[in-house]
Amino acid sequence: MKGKCLLVSCLLVLLVAVRVEITEAVICNAIELSSCASAITTSTPPSKLCCRKIKEQQPCLCNYLKNPSLKKFVNTPNARRVASTCGTPFPRC
Repeated sequence: MKGKCLLVSCLLVLLVAVRVEITEAVICNAIELSSCASAITTSTPPSKLCCRKIKEQQPCLCNYLKNPSLKKFVNTPNARRVASTCGTPFPRC
């Protein structure tokens, strides 16, 4: 019985010690990537803001690739370069 209490106590301590991260839902909005426009269209290095926005919008990139109006901007060698430079994997949808 004493061993079970010790085990339960250890588990409780571990559960309290583990940090649970709550991820906020991403609102997909292609306008959020406007800070990347010059990097995508002119081959200039992406800004820190651009990289931050790409990382925020990463869950949305497949939706952007499926949108005919956005695909021509998102599915380009420069867009892939910007994503790579920012450390964001380009999605395989």
